[in-house]
Amino acid sequence: MRRETWIAGFLRLIAALPLPLTHAIGAGLGWLLWRIPNGARRIADRNLTLCFPDLTPDAHNDLLRRNLGETGKGLLELGPLWLWPGVRVLGLVQGAVAGESAFATALAEKRGAILLTPHLGAWEMAGLYYSSRYPLTILYRPSRVGIDELSVQGRGRLGGRVVPTDAAGIRALLAALRNGEVLGILPDQDPGDEHGGIFAPFFGISAGTMTLVSRLALKTGAPVFLTWAERLPHGRGYTLQLRALPEVTTAASLDASAAALNRGVEAAVRSLPAQYLWVYKRFKTRPPGQPKLY
Repeated sequence: MRRETWIAGFLRLIAALPLPLTHAIGAGLGWLLWRIPNGARRIADRNLTLCFPDLTPDAHNDLLRRNLGETGKGLLELGPLWLWPGVRVLGLVQGAVAGESAFATALAEKRGAILLTPHLGAWEMAGLYYSSRYPLTILYRPSRVGIDELSVQGRGRLGGRVVPTDAAGIRALLAALRNGEVLGILPDQDPGDEHGGIFAPFFGISAGTMTLVSRLALKTGAPVFLTWAERLPHGRGYTLQLRALPEVTTAASLDASAAALNRGVEAAVRSLPAQYLWVYKRFKTRPPGQPKLY
């Protein structure tokens, strides 16, 4: 059986469950990740040591435990978020989105906008919410686990247009922005040596940082916003947060813009550290001459 086939079947099975039960099972999976030595725990532990060096051992271990529980929830909630009816998914959003009026104003002025959805909370929920309300073009990097068809369908089913990280996809982003539409971009992936990233501080550490957002913002003057969906306890749904990052667009240089981007992401992560994707090797690419961190 192809990997995508069994993953899709598993997510469909999970989608048959209510969200509180899905999150409870995910939390149990995260507890196992915390108790049993494994690669995900090792990476998260290393990242937390790098980014929160002042935590006491007990506080560090508690944050690691909670983070792996949230990671388990995030994995399993892909089933309902990608497969439930749209009305049911959107009904999971609790309350109004603070800051959305400024976002809507920018779009009404036909300036377009760049919407950053870092790996914080339920970023898939955030993408679905905005794509249901605004013309959204979503950039995605092909998956390494073979679920491209499922993820593209899931992310685009409420109106979003999903484009890959290739030349055609970049042209589609620029065209959408010039038409006054919204771009949805994950800003905190390590671009690696081959994708032309630059190094900018993230939690005080030089981190490989994409330049695409900064180049688009500086070129077009489009406003940049950052959003995330906080996962509420006991499967009660999500609350969305939205912040403007004007310094990304008004910076005097590409380096300064990338640094402003990382500062915005870092501030959001510090507000909700347990729900960040610490199992990702964010600092994998190192500046010349610096030792590996993993």
